[in-house]
Amino acid sequence: MTDQGSNGPGTGTGDPGATRDRIVGLLRDAWGSIGTLLGQLDDAQWSAPALPGWDVHDVVSHIVGGERQLAGGDPPPPLPDDADTSHVRNDIAKMNEAWIVALRAVSHAELRDGFEEITAIRLAQLEAMTPEEYEAPSWTPVGPGTYARFMEVRVFDSWMHEQDIRWAVGIPGNESGPVAEQSLSEVVGSLGYIVGKRAGMPDGSTVRIRLTGPIERDLHVVVDGRARVVDQLPGQPSVSITLPFPLFMRLTGGRVDPGSVVDQVELGGDQDLARQLATNMAFTI
Repeated sequence: MTDQGSNGPGTGTGDPGATRDRIVGLLRDAWGSIGTLLGQLDDAQWSAPALPGWDVHDVVSHIVGGERQLAGGDPPPPLPDDADTSHVRNDIAKMNEAWIVALRAVSHAELRDGFEEITAIRLAQLEAMTPEEYEAPSWTPVGPGTYARFMEVRVFDSWMHEQDIRWAVGIPGNESGPVAEQSLSEVVGSLGYIVGKRAGMPDGSTVRIRLTGPIERDLHVVVDGRARVVDQLPGQPSVSITLPFPLFMRLTGGRVDPGSVVDQVELGGDQDLARQLATNMAFTI
């Protein structure tokens, strides 16, 4: 699971059943898209490097292991003493790594079947939950919350890991639509933290982040004691960056060295601060 730096927005509608049905539908779409993608991969693509220490097989193992835990199955197996943990940075990542190592011996086909099986189980479990169960207090990767909030994060995690696979194998897709929009909402919910803490924009700054597509959006942040997202800025921004939505998600997700792609970002306003923003947006760990 992805551990984020700040809570994202809630997406409740006032009707817990309707909220659950919407998120379950998004998870069904996210997992369906991943399943279709996995069916297209050959052995070489399954072995393509995707994240530090992980290839595509490992990313799928991570998803499978996480959903197996949420399904109430076996806990992660012990991590072998001789496992390479040089890329592991926290206890959650160590738990994730145990699943990665355990499932490396499974064939790609078996792992794909396991993905289809566990996601079907999880969807059935979620659909069977009462509104009270779904809205119950719960640990989440973004801090104490509810099980409903946890499942919102699972949409983001699932979409991001699909993109990890797609970037690794050079098959772009699913970069717009409801799942991508929900994933963007997670980042927007942490945008004050990203701009104020990660990027360190000074007090008095006004920031515009313009996404050029496939999802087009202007995101506005003002820093007045603390950084906060606003609907509109009072005039022209003092700092602005313009970039495609997929690159924005890669940068905020810490998936790419920002120095290697900053030339793909249009900098506006104070150039030094714009560059500082563009190269310091990662908020997931």
